[in-house]
Amino acid sequence: MGSDWEQEYRSKVLTAEEAVLKIGPGRTVFVGTACGEPQALVKALLSKSYAMIDSEVIQTLSLGLTFYAEDQFRDQFRLNAFFIGPNVRGAVNEGKADYTPVNLSDIEKLFSSGLKPVDVALIQVSPPDDEGYCNLGVSVDITMSAAMHADVVIAEVNPNMPRLGGDSRLHIREIDHVVENDQPILEFIGDEEASRVAPRIGKNVAELIPDGATIQIGYGSVPDAILTYLDEKKDLGIHTEMFSDGIIDLVEKGVITGKRKGFHDGKIVSSFCMGSKRLFDFIDGNEMFEMYPSSYTNDPCNISRNRNMIAINSALEVDLTGQVCTDQIGHRFYSGIGGQADFMRGAARSPGGKGVIAMPATAQHYTVSRIVPTLSSGGGVTTTRGDVQFVVTEFGVADLRGKSIMERALALIGISHPRFRAELLMHAKSLHYVYQDQMEVGYVGIYPEQYETVRVVADHEMYFRPAKPTDEPLLKDMFYSLSKDTVYNRFMGLKRSMPHRELQRIVNIDYDTRMTLCGFVHEDGIWEMTSFAMYDMDKASNTAEISFAVSDRWQNKRIGTMLMDMMTEIARDRKIKAFTAELLGENMRMLDLFYRTGLKVETRLTEDTYLVTIDLWDK
Repeated sequence: MGSDWEQEYRSKVLTAEEAVLKIGPGRTVFVGTACGEPQALVKALLSKSYAMIDSEVIQTLSLGLTFYAEDQFRDQFRLNAFFIGPNVRGAVNEGKADYTPVNLSDIEKLFSSGLKPVDVALIQVSPPDDEGYCNLGVSVDITMSAAMHADVVIAEVNPNMPRLGGDSRLHIREIDHVVENDQPILEFIGDEEASRVAPRIGKNVAELIPDGATIQIGYGSVPDAILTYLDEKKDLGIHTEMFSDGIIDLVEKGVITGKRKGFHDGKIVSSFCMGSKRLFDFIDGNEMFEMYPSSYTNDPCNISRNRNMIAINSALEVDLTGQVCTDQIGHRFYSGIGGQADFMRGAARSPGGKGVIAMPATAQHYTVSRIVPTLSSGGGVTTTRGDVQFVVTEFGVADLRGKSIMERALALIGISHPRFRAELLMHAKSLHYVYQDQMEVGYVGIYPEQYETVRVVADHEMYFRPAKPTDEPLLKDMFYSLSKDTVYNRFMGLKRSMPHRELQRIVNIDYDTRMTLCGFVHEDGIWEMTSFAMYDMDKASNTAEISFAVSDRWQNKRIGTMLMDMMTEIARDRKIKAFTAELLGENMRMLDLFYRTGLKVETRLTEDTYLVTIDLWDK
């Protein structure tokens, strides 16, 4: 014990009970976050509660004891939660505890400005290193900010606390009292039952994440499912407010490298983590991991410095205009604002960035839709409709970027659970969000995702899939790009317009008696419809009239042949006997396409029109 800091350290050592008696009555006491919660100090608070008259406890997420939120301790403590966890949710909603809605990035300002002064900070750290620096390890978040601005800092020193880089060190001279405690730090083992729909949500979100992206992701069955679909990605980065065990495998497989982040390259940047001992052992001394205060990790300006920043968050409700509620169910508070708004705004400003809300389409055992006409009475807006870019459920992805209220409503209805779509469309009409004649059929039919495919056309990846009602704007753009000759051949006359009432009949289909298959390319971040084929079935004859359209730019590339092959497969699945078609006599290219199928083709020329029948079962 030769150095000054070692002597200072020894002079500050107390028992937990002695340390908490230094607090006194009427003080504001900060308690460390989640797995970094100082267990010995919290237990000492309980045993010495008689000395804590009229104390306020401030905290974000707690994983340990929360007796200070119980009614029997109301004369000693009043909890003020910056984020509501399951163990204090009842107390907040019964008026026995308080909730302060605040962005995590702004909490340090509350401490530093005196708007929310911290008298005493109870934290947990590692033992000092050779220079006298302790490490906040798994919980830097707002804990560092509280420690830097508290009048008194009481640190529980635990050799089991991992040491990490970044801005996670606190010198012993900045600590007033030390309590030594050697016990495993709190672990977080998710007890959330794996959702049946989580893998489908994970797959949909993963498709939005390109190689080299930097992601922000939380914990739970949906985030875990997303991570399992990232195995084939390359050089992903992490910039997040927290992480859990789910990232370990991706680091070990070399998927997460951080090489292309553009900000803290090669580093996993976070403010806290929650997980198992496996995670704590993995990050201990691992130079890839850096922890910083929430005021740094959650600063939208810092977030936006990452390239292709993909922020992935959850929601309790999303209304048809895109407003997101995360912290309330009606008038009952559920969680908190956390870092959602911080990351959604930061990601939106990142080059190539995306803000994603990922959630199951339903709640309460599939009886309640999470996509709603309007937010529940009392529900607050966590993320505004102007900050939401993508909403993802197990039924697909709604891209809200640059979309009108009508387009948003239709897109969100399209990813809601099918049992609620008709009702949601009815509400959208009553609110005048959509056309009053908007067809329902495309929302109540079962979308056949098995017919989605990707083909290479002229060195471009072209995506073919059944049409959706939200394809109407793309179909409109395609129509008005067609040359007069193409329009003449497709519509058998000089058609000058394609109004909504006609457009929607092509893309609002039941996927059974009426089918439209569309081709798309994705260039410079913009989707373009290149082509479509459609059939309309006559049940009496069990035949279907088929027609095609290919935009001029993409003609003569065998797209029509591809569409014909795919439509034949679909029709056979539905046991349709034959295709029929009506062609202008001069449209020999389409007639040649039919003959090239190898199927039995019969034609009859009537004046200047061919009537064609294609037997789908007879070659």
